[in-house]
Amino acid sequence: MKLIIPVALLCALVTVLPPAHAQLSPPNAAGITFGHVHLNVSNVEAHKKLFVDVFGGTFLQKGALPVVKFPNLLIAFKQGTSAGPSQGSVVDHFGFKVRDIAAMRAELEALGYEVQKEFTGVEGFPNAYLVGPDGLRLEMQQDTTLTVKAAPNHVHFFTADYVKLLDWYVDTFAFTKRNRGRMATTADAGTVNLSFGTSREPVVATKGRTIDHIGFEVTNLDAFAKQLEAKGIELDMPVRAVPSLGLKVAFFTDPSGTYIELTEGLTAY
Repeated sequence: MKLIIPVALLCALVTVLPPAHAQLSPPNAAGITFGHVHLNVSNVEAHKKLFVDVFGGTFLQKGALPVVKFPNLLIAFKQGTSAGPSQGSVVDHFGFKVRDIAAMRAELEALGYEVQKEFTGVEGFPNAYLVGPDGLRLEMQQDTTLTVKAAPNHVHFFTADYVKLLDWYVDTFAFTKRNRGRMATTADAGTVNLSFGTSREPVVATKGRTIDHIGFEVTNLDAFAKQLEAKGIELDMPVRAVPSLGLKVAFFTDPSGTYIELTEGLTAY
């Protein structure tokens, strides 16, 4: 006997079942989208508690790599001691939109986190900074239209040559410039915004800091690596397969000292 499932029930099942993979933003015309942020952490469980219990991400273990995934962004962890907090390096912080910033602040402060004074952000909404474990700086921006507790929003670069750095990212990755509220120096990498501003103090390279590197997912990594080399961009590590992670990866450094990982296969996480 054949089992016949009514179409309405089948549709309902499809609607309620969670997606099997991390839903990174669709790639742009060059086959590139934002992939991940990789942190050096002294205690994986502390960061897991922050990003899963408070921000609502989903934890997974891929081989030896612990990851928290959100729609459009993955946060990966490497156990160890960082050379310093994120503030003071080129990638000062990354940010989330949150549905209720007052409730989020109360929850974070009850857990012992330092939430710095609220302010009106560049898009005209309440914002605040959070100092997390290992000196990780996060920005929160209220968005009352969110249907989830929190959603990834942007990565913020601070450097004296921030306008040139923006142009370099646009040229290298074919990202699209746009204004983010009052801030004109930004570009979108999928739905994750890259924001660029000047630094009041000298900043250092990211490698070894709490935010060690950022990552972009590339549809055809071998071809893109050849494009970089044709532009005179030297890879710190050439393309190689990492079977335990189900990825191809390569590394290089941007002109400001931001360490960048290129991946192919992260969409399967």
